[in-house]
Amino acid sequence: MTATLSPHAPETTSTRRRWWILVVVSLTQLVVVLDGTIVNIALPQAQQSIGLSDLERQWVVTAYALCFGALLLLGGRIADYGGRKRTFLVGMVGFGLASGYGGLVDSGTELIVARGLQGVFAALMAPAALAILTTTFPVGKDRITAFAVFGSIAGAGAGIGLVLGGVLTEFASWRWCLLVNVPVVAVAVVAGALLLTESRAEGDTTYDWVGGALVVLGLGSLVYGFTRAEHGWGHADVVGFIGAGVVLLALFVLSQTKVAHPLLPLRVVRHRVRAGALLLQAVAGTVMIGAMLYVTLHLQIVLALSPLQAGLASLPLTVAIGVVAPLLARLLPVTGPRVLMITGPLVGAAAMVYLSRLTADGTYAVQVLPALIVLGIGMAMMFVPMQNLALVGVEPHDAGVASAATNAAMQIGGSIGLAVFTSVYASASAGGRGPAALVDGYSAAFVATAVALLVAAVIAVVCIRGTKEELMPSGEGVVHLG
Repeated sequence: MTATLSPHAPETTSTRRRWWILVVVSLTQLVVVLDGTIVNIALPQAQQSIGLSDLERQWVVTAYALCFGALLLLGGRIADYGGRKRTFLVGMVGFGLASGYGGLVDSGTELIVARGLQGVFAALMAPAALAILTTTFPVGKDRITAFAVFGSIAGAGAGIGLVLGGVLTEFASWRWCLLVNVPVVAVAVVAGALLLTESRAEGDTTYDWVGGALVVLGLGSLVYGFTRAEHGWGHADVVGFIGAGVVLLALFVLSQTKVAHPLLPLRVVRHRVRAGALLLQAVAGTVMIGAMLYVTLHLQIVLALSPLQAGLASLPLTVAIGVVAPLLARLLPVTGPRVLMITGPLVGAAAMVYLSRLTADGTYAVQVLPALIVLGIGMAMMFVPMQNLALVGVEPHDAGVASAATNAAMQIGGSIGLAVFTSVYASASAGGRGPAALVDGYSAAFVATAVALLVAAVIAVVCIRGTKEELMPSGEGVVHLG
């Protein structure tokens, strides 16, 4: 008896394989996003366990965000030119090894190195995962569904990280906030090796190594200079490192005009609306990465909440964003993005001013919860139109680099913001360890966050200009703003 194959069998198998690929790359996205927040809850316990200084504590967060953001554009190029499957697997294996190393360290320096290595390998696997998703679902309704799932997981990752970090820290150890990645990575690597097929960009595959080195060294020098500002903004090493960072970043910009295949084509950031969206994304990073660290520290150190309680107490921000964002998405065609992009930072600034009125004997329900809810509403107003604005008017061949620049802007903004907030915190707390001194430091950091959000509102007023039709093109053609 001869078996006959249905003409639809290959298509069904292919479809099933594609959805399994979505599961693998979504798992990658979840690991990358939640690792930006999972360690926040664990930091107080880690600080006591291995004797982290306040500056080292900040760098545990900064090292990941800075390496991730600074190398994201280069990671995208490596994925396109070196092979997306290969880059994805190398990134996953490296991320798993760095996570395992971080979970076993005995000093602050080693933990910072581990977090930096996590950021380096995340910068490889994140753009590779997105490119794999793009080539796996090239067109149609399946593509819309796949990207909706991928985006939803990215949006929920931060909240999942806070809760998972609380559970692991309270019932196991802070080390498991890093070690938990190892089995997840092992599963993803095996599945990726079996499911994924290799693909790469055609044509010239020249890497802009000089540009990559300049942007990494420039941002690193800039962030380090800001962290040294607790000694005074006029101190020699502060001026020296910040000055060197500015010079190196200026050289990076210059280099992008001289190479045939720049890391960041300047036409992407010369566009007024896109430039404004990137700056606003950077400010959003200062809030979500920088300011939220001090919220979690206040919850655990001053209010004496357990790690799990602190994780759950941080969730109203994520929940507010998740609830409000779909409502704003329906409102967006009516109001246009400009109104939301101006109003959102103002609402967020009001929340941070309220949060800055903390007292050592205050309560979560009165002093923290209302601010988190209002901040979530303000951030949702920014997030809903932000990605579209970062891509408005972009040519198809620049869409990938523009999207990567948006994600990089948030991580880099978080790194710089946290460095500045740490200096402000250190100056305001004057080295005190009691609740009153800590609250003074946290309050000053929240005021600095409010100032950053007010600056963001001004940027929106200046840069986000154009009619609703120009800022939200409904057709498939490219809209160029003047």
